[in-house]
Amino acid sequence: MSLPPLFSRLRLPVIGAPLFIVSNPDLVIAQCKAGIVGSFPALNARPQGLLDEWLHRIHEELAAWDRDHPDTPAAPYAVNQIVHRSNDRLEADMATCAKWKVPIVITSLGAIVEVNQGVHAWGGITLHDIIHDRFARKAVEKGADGLICVSAGAGGHAGTLSPFALVQEVRQWFDGPLILSGAIATGRAVLAAQAMGADLAYIGTPFVATEEAHAQPEYKQGIVGGRASDVVYSSYFTGVHGNYLRQSIVAAGMDPDALPEGDLKTMNFAGAGAKKAWRDIWGSGQGIGAIDKVQGAGDYVAQLGREYEEAKAELRAKAGL
Repeated sequence: MSLPPLFSRLRLPVIGAPLFIVSNPDLVIAQCKAGIVGSFPALNARPQGLLDEWLHRIHEELAAWDRDHPDTPAAPYAVNQIVHRSNDRLEADMATCAKWKVPIVITSLGAIVEVNQGVHAWGGITLHDIIHDRFARKAVEKGADGLICVSAGAGGHAGTLSPFALVQEVRQWFDGPLILSGAIATGRAVLAAQAMGADLAYIGTPFVATEEAHAQPEYKQGIVGGRASDVVYSSYFTGVHGNYLRQSIVAAGMDPDALPEGDLKTMNFAGAGAKKAWRDIWGSGQGIGAIDKVQGAGDYVAQLGREYEEAKAELRAKAGL
């Protein structure tokens, strides 16, 4: 199955993953102008009324870019919705997304038929985060258009399955848009994701170390200086297993090697406590060893593009093509 027409504007097969607290209009606009899907969690816009302002700005600036750059139009943008009972903003945020006819909605931590139907009603598409085949089947049954395979090594709420295992199981029955997440930080890794059967790569953590990202300088430098071995997998902070930078856990006065299990019942992304936890405890994927500097998001996407083309040429040479 071919990708929906709105992806024809991509200059690189990449979606910039939504980063809780970190993603903002500056980052999203830079990503879209550079030719990849830019995204942000709706909950990053606080209070709720700010979401309307953010979407207004994104809509207007990307439209202006398209008028001035007809040969390189901006890629579409996406809004991430946490579909979990703890998110008491979901209805209001969906209404705001409907007002602006957000082209892509990324749903996480739950799949609801009505959310998918609502997005389809205004002409958008939905992509759903999954960590194993059972969740993938449920998401498609409830109307998701595409799937984001969140494999081992991804930042934030990551699964434990190898990307090889997860993609091959889902591709046995699903021929729709498939996006792969998990330690992807270079153009070579983007090409590898496609070789495995994914249509697009999902890149999050490297964008923390960009000039536009809303992250403390210490967080950005933690990504630049970190390695895969600095990433800790724990459910303590939100009740759902995720990957976090070891140094931020230590700085918060905790032992990263002796964290208790978290309780899903206490998860509350919309509350102030959750914001404090994610501000002080830094999410990170295992691909950070490839990030060696803080730079503009557009410059990083350009770097990915060069690496991607070099990897394709190298692969053709190896295959004798």
